[in-house]
Amino acid sequence: MPFGTRARAVLASLGTLGLALAASPANAADGTPTTPTQLFNGYRNCSTDADRPTYLWAGTGLVVEGIPGTTDTTGNPRVSVRYQVWPVADPTRITTVTRDFATTGFEAPATLPAAALADGQTYAWQAQTVAGGAASDWSAPCYVTVDNTRPASAPTITSPNYPPDGWNQGGEPVTFTLDAGGVDDVTGFQFTWQQDFPVIGTTIGDHGIPQPVDPYSDTRYFKRADAPGGSATLSLVPPRGAGVMTLWVRSLDRAYNGSAITSYTFRVSSTAPTVTPAVPSPEFGDPTEFTLRPDAGLQSKSPVVGYSVKTVGGQSDRTVDVEAAADGTAKVTLTLDGTYGESLRVTSRSANGWVSDAASWDISYDTTPTVASDVYPENGSGGGAGVPGAFTFTPKVKDVVSYTYSFDGDPEATVTAGADDEAGIDWTPSTDGFHYVTVYATTRSGIRLAPYDYFFTVN
Repeated sequence: MPFGTRARAVLASLGTLGLALAASPANAADGTPTTPTQLFNGYRNCSTDADRPTYLWAGTGLVVEGIPGTTDTTGNPRVSVRYQVWPVADPTRITTVTRDFATTGFEAPATLPAAALADGQTYAWQAQTVAGGAASDWSAPCYVTVDNTRPASAPTITSPNYPPDGWNQGGEPVTFTLDAGGVDDVTGFQFTWQQDFPVIGTTIGDHGIPQPVDPYSDTRYFKRADAPGGSATLSLVPPRGAGVMTLWVRSLDRAYNGSAITSYTFRVSSTAPTVTPAVPSPEFGDPTEFTLRPDAGLQSKSPVVGYSVKTVGGQSDRTVDVEAAADGTAKVTLTLDGTYGESLRVTSRSANGWVSDAASWDISYDTTPTVASDVYPENGSGGGAGVPGAFTFTPKVKDVVSYTYSFDGDPEATVTAGADDEAGIDWTPSTDGFHYVTVYATTRSGIRLAPYDYFFTVN
C-alpha cells in the first residue's frame, strides 16, 4: 500500500459527515449560488500558485472538496458542486465530476478519477456551486502534481558517536545522519524506535473542514532534509538506558510517499546507578537510608541531576523522585514493609535528558510467626483426644500486636500479643489423627504478615 493510503482511507470515512448532512431533509436553494470556499485536495491545502503545486498521491483518485453557498442564508439548502480538472499542459482535456445533494455551509467532497490523473503530471482544478438552473463563478484554480511513485531507494544511516559494532558508553544523545541516497525528490525523513511508523493524517474539524498540519512540525518522528535529495542530522536520546537499540527510518517525498524502510542497530552498555543501604540488611519496618551513586561513565558525559526510585512488593508500592547533589549522588530514606520482601528499581536522569537503565536492589523477609507446643510438637505426635495443649506464638519482626489463628480451617480467632510481642493459647482436640493450625501476626500499623501452617498428629 503506498504511503499515506491508510491515512486517506481514515479521513475519507470522516468525510461521510458531509454525506450524512447532505442526505438529511433540506429545502432546495432559493438564493443565488456563491463560489465554493475552503478548498482542499487530498485533505491538504489548495495551492493557487501554479509554480508551487501541492504534491499528492492519487493512485485511487483524488478527493477534492469545497464549501458551497448561496445568498439564501436561511437554513442549509441543498445544492450541487461541480468540479473540473485538467492537465496544465493541455487545458482542453477537462474532466468534470459533480457532487449532488450537497449542503451549503459544509464541505462537499468528490473524487477525481484516477484515470484522469497521470503520475508525474501537474493539474489544475476548480469548483462552482450549482442550484437549479444557476451556477456560481468558478473558484480560482488549485494546482496539484500527481506523485504515485515512492522514493526509489531507502535512506542511509550513520552515527559518528555510536558505531554499530561493539558496545558503546551511554550518556550522550545519539547523533544520526540520514541521507536520501541519491533520490532527488526526497524532502525529509520519518523515524521511530518502535518500527511501526505513525500515520500521517489530517483532523477533520467543524463543517467537515480539514485541518492539515505539517508533519515535520512533530520532531519526535519527522525531520526535514536540508535540501531536496539531501540529508538531515538527528540528536536522539534512546528509549532505554542500555541494551541493543534499533532506529527505523524511511525517506519521504513531497507527497509523503514513503521509501523502503532501513534500520540502524547499535549497543549501549549499562549506565545503571549503584544503590547502597546504610546497613547491609535493613530490618522489616525500619526506616533505612539508601545512597544512590551515578555510573561514572554516564556522569562524565552529562551530570546526573536526579533519580527515580520505585518500590516493588511493599504494602503500598510507590515511585519517589530524588534530586542529586552536584557530584551526582543522592540519599533517600525508605521504610521497607513487604510481607515477603521488597525490591527497589532505581534509574538516574542526566542533565541532557538521558535516563539510565534500572539498578535493582532486593531483600527477602520471613514475617511468619514461630509456633511451638510441648504437647503437640510440629510434624510430630503427642497428647490425645480431649487432652489440652498450649501453643505459643512468637514474632520474627517487631511491633506485633496480635495473632490470628485457625485450627483445621475452623473460623478464625484473634489473640492479643503481650509486652514481649508473644501470645499463647490453649487448644483441646476432639479427635485423634492429623491436625493443623494456621497463624499470622498483625503489626501496630495494621500490616497483616505472612501466615504459617503448623502440622501435628494427635495420638
